[in-house]
Amino acid sequence: MVKEFDAVIKAALREDIGTGDVTTRFFVPLGTRFYGEMRAKDGGVVCGLEVARRVFALAAPGSRVKLVKKDGARIKKGDVLMKIEGPASILTAERTALNFLQHMSGVATKAALFCSVIKSSRTKIYDTRKTLPGLRLIEKYAVRCGGARNHRLGLYDMAMIKDNHVAFAGNSAEVLGRRIAAMRRAKPGLKIELEVDTLAQLKAFLHLGADVIMLDNMGYAAMKKAIALIRAHKGKRPEVEISGGVDLAKAARYSKLGADRISVGSITSGARPLDISFEVQTK
Repeated sequence: MVKEFDAVIKAALREDIGTGDVTTRFFVPLGTRFYGEMRAKDGGVVCGLEVARRVFALAAPGSRVKLVKKDGARIKKGDVLMKIEGPASILTAERTALNFLQHMSGVATKAALFCSVIKSSRTKIYDTRKTLPGLRLIEKYAVRCGGARNHRLGLYDMAMIKDNHVAFAGNSAEVLGRRIAAMRRAKPGLKIELEVDTLAQLKAFLHLGADVIMLDNMGYAAMKKAIALIRAHKGKRPEVEISGGVDLAKAARYSKLGADRISVGSITSGARPLDISFEVQTK
């Protein structure tokens, strides 16, 4: 898994270190050895420990890292997460390692929080494409560590027919049907999701054979009727996804409707970094 993130890790180190860590070079005597511990200053779900280990391997050659916790573990304030021993360059690696660990743990913690309020065993929490540029794989891994699921990775691995696409088809079920059929022929096996925001649209488009129907920004009563219509459909029954400004309270309430998915952009876009410290002493 960490190999998938190597390019991002190396880019982050280049960004931070540049031509060299001038402070450590001039203020730490050569040969000095350090011992450090990363500790949780807040409770949550830890994620990014293997990424942090890789940061130290690349930026502090000769350092030794022992992971005390595993990605996905529930942690509480004061828990030791990892122990690091090595040369002065562990100070060089510190901030990049912490940046990854804090951010990924924040995402995993928020994902776990949303999963905890779901009332139906059928309903699963999904992320979205609202990720920081360049960090999508990192963040989606963190989402999984928190117990939620990944939506499409990008524009290439799943089709999502949204309101603008529907408008360009003239809001015509016939036109949409032809384009969906063409996509099926050209991209067999590709999952297709279709967004609707009214009951009228759902009734017009339900027969088109989408794999997932997204109920976008619909009221509670309308969503309840929409799900009943989809479940009663005689043809192919798509999965049902609820989306649009979903907070914790809405996630809990919407989950009672029994949809298959609730997608939440704020899991990644609104995650607060988990507070983690790196306490170091000389050996």
